[in-house]
This record gives sequence, structure tokens and C-alpha cells, in this order.
Amino acid sequence: MKRQRLPISLVVALLALGTQPLRAAEPELVSVEKIWDKGSHNAFTDLTRWHDKWYCTFRESAAHVGGNGKLRVLESSDGKTWESAALIAEDGVDLRDPKFSITPDNRLMIVGGGSIYNGTTTLQGRQPRVTFSKDGREWTTPTPVLSEGEWLWRVTWHDGKAYGISYASGARTTPETKPAADWKLKLFVSSDGVKYDLVTHLDVPGNPNESTVRFLPDGEMIALVRREAGSKLAWIGHSQAPYTEWTWKETKHQVGGPNFIRLPNGSLWAAGRSYPGGAKTVVARMTGDSYEPLLTVPSGGDTSYPGLVWHDGLLWMSYYSSHEAKKSSIYLAKIKLPLE
Repeated sequence: MKRQRLPISLVVALLALGTQPLRAAEPELVSVEKIWDKGSHNAFTDLTRWHDKWYCTFRESAAHVGGNGKLRVLESSDGKTWESAALIAEDGVDLRDPKFSITPDNRLMIVGGGSIYNGTTTLQGRQPRVTFSKDGREWTTPTPVLSEGEWLWRVTWHDGKAYGISYASGARTTPETKPAADWKLKLFVSSDGVKYDLVTHLDVPGNPNESTVRFLPDGEMIALVRREAGSKLAWIGHSQAPYTEWTWKETKHQVGGPNFIRLPNGSLWAAGRSYPGGAKTVVARMTGDSYEPLLTVPSGGDTSYPGLVWHDGLLWMSYYSSHEAKKSSIYLAKIKLPLE
């Protein structure tokens, strides 16, 4: 039987392909929809799935800073049609940056900031708040936790305890001393989500602030930390129980509103604000010491603060953005991730 020869042009093309480095698959945006824009300023989201329903929370106020922000909670049975389930408010307090978690006794919990502006746009005080719900609609009165000046940005439950990183600015030597001392990070733990104990101070320079912690199956804690001074590049930290000793690695990217999750296959995926070329919200591949933005979702201007949930083989991500009509609105994206 006579052998057929491949055309020379095809042989050359195949050889050329063999010399090219293989590119890892990248995330793919499946869909994105605006799910809320009824407030004057809608921002700082989080997303969770609980009791077979979707819940999205965010702050509604007149502007990004100042005013008395309220926490809106949306509910959906299918992720397509959303309705308001609750509007949480506290007189004279700007409630902001709400973050969901699910308690060991299966209640929905929100931790957020409670800022005081007294009719101005200058921060005059702040203290974290927590609130709980058994049905997603009726919420307890926001309860102050920690101490004045702290900001507990998010908690993650592990082995029956809530862990979270709080940041606070250091005291000035005198009222006239400028700038203020470097911001400081502290790791806290709680058994009930209300009373917190200090685990350790975290030695992260460069005005560290918004931080998310997650856990690996062996109990190792990983932290992704935003920084606002020095190089401003985000840091990733690792610690084993009791979480008092940490190792840190500086990434190559600045991150705002950092969030990340671990998928069932063990991979880590993150999201947050990207700064080069103007603010955008991005999805990033993350490892124990790296953060690599790979996908930019439709966004711009005032944007970021993503909520992340893995469901039915897709990454569901809430976020806010002002790229349409210069008004910050709430969006829900579905993303297909490459799973090695």
C-alpha cells in the first residue's frame, strides 16, 4: 500500500507549532447581567448560596463616602430574578462593606463596617458591626464588635470558629504629626461571631487593610491582603494552626477589594480591582505565592468588591461598577474556569 505524504507546508506548520510554548487555558465570561441599580450609589458586594437560594448584599447610599449607608440584601431562587429581602439600617451610622458567612448553627451572618460621618465626608469614627438571620429576611439589630477604630473586613468559619483580619491606623505621636502611623493588621477569632479574641498581630507593612482569609483541607490559613503604601502590591500569607506564625510573599499586582475561593479540585481563584489603565474588576489565578489577573469583566470607574461562589461548574461573581451611565450598579457574572 502506497504511503501518502503530507504537504510540505503542513509539515512546516506542525513543526512550528511544536516549538511554541503551550498556553494555559484562560477563564471565559459566560454571561453578565445588571441585577440592581435602584439606589443612588450601589456598591461593595458579596454573594452566597444558602438554603438552595442565592443572596447578594451590598451598600446603598448617596455616594461612595459619607451619608448613612444601608445594607441591601437581595434574594433569588434561580440567579436570574432578584427581589429585595431586607434593608438593614442604623441611625447615624454608615453601614458599608457587608460580607456574608454561614455560622455553624446554619444562620446567615453579615459582618460590615460602621462608620460615623456626622453629616460630613470626613471619617469621625468607626467600629465593625455584625447581624444575623435565620431566613435571610429578618435580621438582628447590628451589633458593634471589637473596639473603636477597628475594621473587621470579612470572617471565614473553620472548625466552628470565625477568623478574620481587622485593620486600624496607628496613633499619631501628636495631633499635628502627619502622616499617621502605618496601619496595622490583627487576626481575630470568635466562637459566636460577636465576641472576638486576638490571635496575633500581622507584620505586614505598607498600610495593609482589606483582607480575606481561607482554609486548605489540612487547616492551613491563607490570607490575601490589600496594601496602600510602599509598592502597594498585594501580599499573600500562610500560617498553620494556631495561626500565630506567618510567612509572606509579595505579589506582582495591586489588588482592591480582594476575595478568593478554593475550588473542589484544589485550585485557588481570586478577584478584585485592577488599577493599570483605569480601575477594572478582574478574575485572577492564585497560588500560594502568586496572583495573576486573567479576565477583565465589563467594568470601570468606581468598581470591584466581588463576591465569589462556585456552583454547577461555574464561578458566580457579584460586583459593582459605574461603567454604564456613570452610575454604580450591581452586576452578576458567570465565568467558566480552566480546571487542570
